[in-house]
Amino acid sequence: MIGTFINLIVWLLVIGILYAVATYVIDSLIPEPPQRILKVALIVIIAIVVVLLLLQLVGVNTGMDMPKLTT
Repeated sequence: MIGTFINLIVWLLVIGILYAVATYVIDSLIPEPPQRILKVALIVIIAIVVVLLLLQLVGVNTGMDMPKLTT
């Protein structure tokens, strides 16, 4: 059970780092009007991934091909 939570924390850290890199790239390369749209899309995608990981943690089969959290 502890291994599952450690695995979840690692996935959340990876998602956070990818979010930080993606927002940096979006801020650096893309002008303002499409920048907001891309940031909202990025947050929606990350929220969906986190919800799928949490559902998988409680044992719900989502049907998505996500990495397994169980050890």
